[in-house]
Amino acid sequence: MELKQIKLEKPEDTNLILGQTHFIKSVEDIYEAMVNAVPGIKFGLAFCEASGPCLIRRTGNDKGLEQLATKNAQALGAGHSFIIIMRNAFPVNVLPQLKMVPEICNIFCASSNPVTVIIAENETGRGILGVIDGEKPKGIEAEKDQENRKAFLRKIGYKQ
Repeated sequence: MELKQIKLEKPEDTNLILGQTHFIKSVEDIYEAMVNAVPGIKFGLAFCEASGPCLIRRTGNDKGLEQLATKNAQALGAGHSFIIIMRNAFPVNVLPQLKMVPEICNIFCASSNPVTVIIAENETGRGILGVIDGEKPKGIEAEKDQENRKAFLRKIGYKQ
């Protein structure tokens, strides 16, 4: 078995969601969950089929984001994995709907940070072991940091 690190590509103004699902029907169900979650959301989705023709299935409502999701899926090549690259929404806006998609088994991460995926590869395929999401902590939150966190959440409309 060989371990690999795959750095996912995404523009700074986007978020990504990386997960695992188990059925080709997921592509259409994830698409529906996304467009029903947030009006005006833009996204691309790519899914690595793990049996049959083993194609990267893709869809979305933004061709550029769809192409980028497909490029990332090609780099990952992990069976039954999916990646969503999205704009005009945060993961928190769509995760509840995605968790309701019956075929989704796991969400590895949902982030706007740089993401590196740790892959294991053997003679039959590839699997996701985990992710490195962003940077390691640089310190402990002080009182002023708490005030800034609370102000930021109110500024972007998540708290009143």
